Amino acid sequence: MTMLKRPLIALVGGLSLILTSAANANEWPQLLAVQQQWAVVNYTLAEQERDKAFDNLIAEAQTLTQSEPQRAEGWIWLGISQSSAAGAKGGLDALGLAKQAKASLEKAISLDEKALSGSALTSLGVLYHKLPGWPISFGSDKKAEKLLKQALEMNPKGIDPNYFYGEFLFDDGKYAKAKEHLLLAKQAEPRPNRPLADSSRQKEIDMLLTKVEKKLSR
Repeated sequence: MTMLKRPLIALVGGLSLILTSAANANEWPQLLAVQQQWAVVNYTLAEQERDKAFDNLIAEAQTLTQSEPQRAEGWIWLGISQSSAAGAKGGLDALGLAKQAKASLEKAISLDEKALSGSALTSLGVLYHKLPGWPISFGSDKKAEKLLKQALEMNPKGIDPNYFYGEFLFDDGKYAKAKEHLLLAKQAEPRPNRPLADSSRQKEIDMLLTKVEKKLSR
């Protein structure tokens, strides 16, 4: 059972995974370990294995926030891990985890909204877009669009902000504009130390572009 408007697992295929430079990984190798493990869990594990694996990832991300509570990057990846777990579980459990992810991402924004090129803004925007609205949950396309645009202002050539804004536009029926952002996402520079995440995201971009082209050809 799911109560989500769209699969959250695809979201955190993103709830935004931006490592802007190798320096970030060198400064905080534990963060890179969480990022890389997320990609393995999200893109390579069988569906029945993801639930437990994401629980473990949440625990690892929580150690980041406990060891460095004033660093937004740890809270970003805790929110991403919680969002991914929500997608794996579905149902009422998903909504509870989504609320936790929202709190983690809001914490990150309060500390440094520019951290990881605005990744928390992208991730929170996707949550608002993919979740149902009141009274079931806190979903809001109006808030989603505002956050996604803010993220794009900070990282206009990034793979994730362009992909997720393109997805938002596709869902809103704005296919030509969606194509523009998906093509920008395809041209994004590879992220250091993130080959699995990048190659998997590119596949998602191609799949959505195929859907966009079908809509535009009608």
